[in-house]
Amino acid sequence: MPAAHASAEPKPPVASWAFPVAGVAFFGVVTALGLGKAFSGSAVDLAVAAALMPILFGAVFAAVYHAEVIAHRTGEPYGTLVLTMAVTVMEVALIASALVGEGSNPALARDTIFAVVMIVVNGLVGVCILFGGLRHKEQNFRVTGANAYLAVLIPLATLSLVLPNYTLAAPGGAYSPSQLAYVAVATLAIYAAFLYTQTVRNREYFALVIRDDETADKAHVPGNRATFVSLALLIVALAAVILLSKTFTAAVEFGLSRAGAPNAVAGVVVALLILLPEFTAAIRAARADKIQKSINLALGSAAATIGLTIPAVAAISLVTGARLELGLDAKNTVMLLVTVVVALLTFGTGRTNILYGLIHLVLFATYGFLLFAP
Repeated sequence: MPAAHASAEPKPPVASWAFPVAGVAFFGVVTALGLGKAFSGSAVDLAVAAALMPILFGAVFAAVYHAEVIAHRTGEPYGTLVLTMAVTVMEVALIASALVGEGSNPALARDTIFAVVMIVVNGLVGVCILFGGLRHKEQNFRVTGANAYLAVLIPLATLSLVLPNYTLAAPGGAYSPSQLAYVAVATLAIYAAFLYTQTVRNREYFALVIRDDETADKAHVPGNRATFVSLALLIVALAAVILLSKTFTAAVEFGLSRAGAPNAVAGVVVALLILLPEFTAAIRAARADKIQKSINLALGSAAATIGLTIPAVAAISLVTGARLELGLDAKNTVMLLVTVVVALLTFGTGRTNILYGLIHLVLFATYGFLLFAP
C-alpha cells in the first residue's frame, strides 16, 4: 500500500483549477449584471476591476501551468510549442477585444507585438543570460536553433512592423485590405515552415543540450491521467481569459487615461500579462543550466506572437472592417533594428556570458524609458 501511494501522481495545485473556474463564473456574473463594458470610475467599476485583475492573472498562470504539464509529457520541441500556442491564444483574445466594438484601439496590435519583441528579445533574454552567466559563468546552446528563430523573426517583424510605413495604398502605417491579406498569408506561411522544421524536419536543432542529470527529469514525466486533466483545465483557463479579455482591456485603457500614461503602455500591459508566466519558466531554466530551453521559450514566443497573431488580427480586421495600424515610428524602428543586430551577435557563437545579458537589458531599459520620454 505505501508503495502504491508513493507512485500516485500528485494532484494539481488548487490555484490551477480554482482561478480558471472563478474566471468563467466571474464572467457570467458580470455579464448578467451588465457590468465591465465600460469604466467610468464609479465604486462598482473599481470593485469589478479589483476582482478582475487577480482572477485574470491567476487564469493566465494556470493556463501556462497546465501547458507546462502537457509540455513535460510531450518533450522538446513540442513542449515549447504547446506553451507558445497557449500564450498566443490568450494574446489574440486580448488584442481582438480592443480591435472591435466601441472605443476600439487600432494600434494595440502593433504596440503589443512590438512590446513582446522588446520584452522577450531584450528583457527576457537579457535576464536569462545574466542570471545563467552569474551562476554558471558560460552556457552553451545550439546555434542552428537560435539562428532558425532569428531567420523567422526578422522577416516577420519587417513585414508586420516596418513595411507598412513604406507602402502607398493606405495611409498612417496601415495596409490596404489586399496587402493585409497577403501579409497575413506570408507570415503564416513562414511560421508554418518554421513549425515543420522545428517539429518534424530538424527537431535536433531545438533539442536541449544533453547533460548528465537529464535522465533524472524523466522520472517525473506526468502520466496519462494528469495530462488529460491538465488538457481539460487548460481549455477552461483559456476560455476564462478569452471571456474576460474585453473587460480587461476596458479597465486598462481607463486606468491609463486616468494616469495620463501614453497609449502604447496598453500594449506593454497586455504583453506583460501574457509573458509573466513564461518569464518564470525561462529564468528557472537558465538558472538550472538549461539555456537552450530559455532560448526556445523566449524566441519561440516572439516568433509565434507575430507569425500567429498577425494572421489572426488581420482576419478579424478584414471581416469586421476595423482599422489596423501596424507601422512603427522612426524611433521604435531604430530600436527594433539595433535589437536584431545585437541578437544576431548574441546567438552567433553558441555560448553566452553576462556581457550579452547586460547589453540586452540596457536596450530593454532604453525601450521602457523612451515610452515615457519619447
